[in-house]
Amino acid sequence: MNAEPFTGHAPGSPLYRRLITGLFCAGIATFAQLYSTQAVLPQIAADLTVAPATAALTVSATTLGLAAAVVPWSIVADRIGRVPAMAIGVIAATVLGLVAPLSGEIGLFLVLRVAEGIALGAVPAVALAYLSEEVRPRYAAAAAGSYIAGTTVGGLLGRIVAGMVGESAGWRIGIWTVAVICAFAAALFLLLAPRAQGFMPRRFDEQGPGILARLAASLRSPQLLALYAQGFLLMGAFVAVYNYLGFHLSEAPFLLPAWVVTLLFLAYFAGTLSSPWAGALASRFGRFPVLLVSILVTAGGALLMLIPNAPLVMGGLLLFTAGFFAAHAVASGWTPVAATPNTRAQASSLYYFGYYAGSSLFGWCLGLVFGGASWMWFVLLIVGMCATSAAIAVLGLRAARTGRP
Repeated sequence: MNAEPFTGHAPGSPLYRRLITGLFCAGIATFAQLYSTQAVLPQIAADLTVAPATAALTVSATTLGLAAAVVPWSIVADRIGRVPAMAIGVIAATVLGLVAPLSGEIGLFLVLRVAEGIALGAVPAVALAYLSEEVRPRYAAAAAGSYIAGTTVGGLLGRIVAGMVGESAGWRIGIWTVAVICAFAAALFLLLAPRAQGFMPRRFDEQGPGILARLAASLRSPQLLALYAQGFLLMGAFVAVYNYLGFHLSEAPFLLPAWVVTLLFLAYFAGTLSSPWAGALASRFGRFPVLLVSILVTAGGALLMLIPNAPLVMGGLLLFTAGFFAAHAVASGWTPVAATPNTRAQASSLYYFGYYAGSSLFGWCLGLVFGGASWMWFVLLIVGMCATSAAIAVLGLRAARTGRP
């Protein structure tokens, strides 16, 4: 008697809970390490006697390494399997994260951070493809939202822990403490993530000729291109706001102290709440309307930050953060669903390539606008990026079959 075909895990089952919890831990292990140096950049600059811009490369080097690695990791995952690929990545990243703070000079530290970013790329490159294959299609959007919530917790945890510990014990101990936490999170992922049942790794001799064809297929799809644009534009806007809002609030008329500005990272909790909520709403009402409303909330939060009133600016930041992570949860979870079964890993990796390319590009170039023009023009460009993202969504995604419940 033949066994019934695997149709995916459903909420309430033990394997579904293990999968969601495991990927939540993987998100923490990845994104806490990725952004841990951002909170201790002044200490790094002073201790290693480098300029602030050079110290900031400790963040950019890691995100660039991740962006460069997501497509190769998707190929590796097709060959050896989803869970083994992510396991190799998180283990390698944890080891590098523990070693990197021991660097005595900036050059070696940057090399290790690039290597760490390359290793970290395994999780975002593969996690959503793994989810789409292991969870019943009806619940895939909600499951993706839970994973994105883990990434927000990781991003916040890395910054807050490194900053608080680094202030009293030094930046090396701060980053090392984050790496230890990530080691525990990685161990939980390895213990909890269930064996893949919805995907069978391909042999090496089957893989080679089809790699470029699968990438090309993902780049020819108007729907996927529209989803890549969401990550590119919205992540670029998000990183730019978090890069430069602290400078804005430390100037007149706000003149907020540094410790208050540091607490701005707590706005990440808005994303932790909004991402699974957006996933659940997308499962109920369809991905497209939830994506569009999320973009509008992001733009509305940015406009609120134009008002020269600190509580209103912080309220705008909460809306902006909640809207961004909701949109990211929907778009990133939609990507592997919109791809064909044999291109899901490549489609997800291309989404994250655009996502981190937008982070690197706009996180830098919008700083030129902030420094050379004004906060008003900076915010208007952010809103313009949101409007462009919404327009592309309307053109490319409104009629998509997977946009409906």
